[in-house]
Amino acid sequence: MMQTGTMSPDTTRFAALTDPYRTELLVHCYRMLGSVHEAEDLVQETFLRAWRSFDAFEGRSSVRTYLYRIATNACLTALEQRSRRIMPSAHGFEPGEPSWLEPIPDALLAGASDPAAVIDTRTSVRLAFIAALQHLPPIRRAVLILRDVLSLSAAEAAEVLDTTTAAVNSALPRARAQIAQIAPIADKVVEPAEPRRRALLDRYVAAFESADIGALTRLMRADIALEMPPQVEWFRGRSAVAGFFATRVLRKPGRFSMVPTAANGQPAVMAYLHEDDGTPRPHAVHVLTMDTTGLAHIAVFFEPAVHTLFTGARLP
Repeated sequence: MMQTGTMSPDTTRFAALTDPYRTELLVHCYRMLGSVHEAEDLVQETFLRAWRSFDAFEGRSSVRTYLYRIATNACLTALEQRSRRIMPSAHGFEPGEPSWLEPIPDALLAGASDPAAVIDTRTSVRLAFIAALQHLPPIRRAVLILRDVLSLSAAEAAEVLDTTTAAVNSALPRARAQIAQIAPIADKVVEPAEPRRRALLDRYVAAFESADIGALTRLMRADIALEMPPQVEWFRGRSAVAGFFATRVLRKPGRFSMVPTAANGQPAVMAYLHEDDGTPRPHAVHVLTMDTTGLAHIAVFFEPAVHTLFTGARLP
């Protein structure tokens, strides 16, 4: 947007004041929209709007609040013109052609210098939480994020939304009640300690690459769910999920190679499907929800644009 070699003093000051918030604004827009690609566009728009109006910025609020106000309202405007993003398990409740939720690579969450802030960020971008957020009306979604995720005061949230403190205080309990009804167990997943988490991921990779359906089944909880956007078909239960993988995916060893990564603060893998000549091509991104008893949820994202987010279209 701005060339560093030709910056005017005002441009230099603007960049120094606003650039530290770029990553957290991207994550904020992602929570609002459920799409990394749309969030990136809205962050660009936010900085452009902020730059154009920066001369009128009087410093009555912090630069962070100023940017969040622009970004949040840009998101609310965008949400007026499209349907919410969902996972296949919600497809039957949505009219028209669905828009699908996207995962976010953990690499895009980096940037917070405080390790505690990084943990808080990853907790609040878990896939189940982001999916649940999309079911809230946009204003309630914004209020919940501003108050419960970003820990803004009611007065600060009201300033961001250009509304009253009373309106914020009225919307927040309704948003909390709705999110609890939509995803009552989203915050109750007890994750395994890092060594077990890594071991489960390694066993998942090994089972896929060797087409060992028995080993894969042993990793699953009894109530595991499998979702695969943009396919509307989804499965719940160990036998249903294992049956799908056995009959339609894991046909022979060596068909897939799997590269571990991380998404939404969760273990993930990039899957590559090997052609008949052995050439691997990007196939999907698997985001895994684990607890101390095994795999609770597998989200497989087939859309090429999602794979490109993680790989830059580069093969391993």
